[in-house]
Amino acid sequence: MILKLRRLEMRPRAALCVALFSWLYACTSVPLPEGTSLSSYAGLSPSGSTLTKAKLRVDSTPVLAAQTVRIVPTSTQIGSRGFDPKDLALVTNAIDRALCTDLSDRFKVVATSQPADLLIHATVTDIVATNRTAAAGSIVASVGGSVAGLGVPIPRLPIGLGGLAIEAEAVGRDGSQRASMLWSRGANMITTRARVSPVGDAYSLSSAFAADFSRMLVKGQDPFKGMPAIPSMQRLRASLGGNPKYDACKAFGTAPGIPGMVAARFGLPPTWTDKGAAVSQ
Repeated sequence: MILKLRRLEMRPRAALCVALFSWLYACTSVPLPEGTSLSSYAGLSPSGSTLTKAKLRVDSTPVLAAQTVRIVPTSTQIGSRGFDPKDLALVTNAIDRALCTDLSDRFKVVATSQPADLLIHATVTDIVATNRTAAAGSIVASVGGSVAGLGVPIPRLPIGLGGLAIEAEAVGRDGSQRASMLWSRGANMITTRARVSPVGDAYSLSSAFAADFSRMLVKGQDPFKGMPAIPSMQRLRASLGGNPKYDACKAFGTAPGIPGMVAARFGLPPTWTDKGAAVSQ
């Protein structure tokens, strides 16, 4: 009898887990566009994960032999889409800052005036705008659930989710392409916090792209294969608003740290806590 009761108690929990996994994979479908910024699109192989679409190519030997990298500020190829230039600048700078931090795990990052073994450049090829009204509704529901003391996460509304698409490459000293990636990902209802900003989801997803592209260069292989890497101490320190490992990364400013985490929890626009680039790019 006790065993039957326990089974009955577990059924709602099991159903809840199934629902949560279903919501997790209910995300915005962002195409994987091919822009015009890469020096070559040849040899790209399909890759990615459940949430991420990707095509990539990496020459392992020269990438693993490289010791220094230089980051060219990220550009955009989305044309006139109604986004505030300041919002776009915040997204592209967030990409550069995350790339600089993550690549610092293995490479020495040098200033834009210095030569490097690899030249890194990313280009935003698409941004799916976050619907601010839907995001606001999700935030109210989430905060209300927390106040009510519910023990389960409140998913976002399944509408108005944003997304991001980027292409990037690493070029050697001789101008030859050593690695390249097309990458796209949409926000999902569970792991992407709603923010009342047209670029709220694109801003949040910028760090996911940087992690995937950087891992490809750090490991010299497909970043979607194998176990996820544990963040290094220097990455954790930088994410909390600390100074980056290399001076070259200071050009992209410091992460919002704990104030940024609090702002994200309550759905505030990233412009409220992220000061952007430290110097003019």
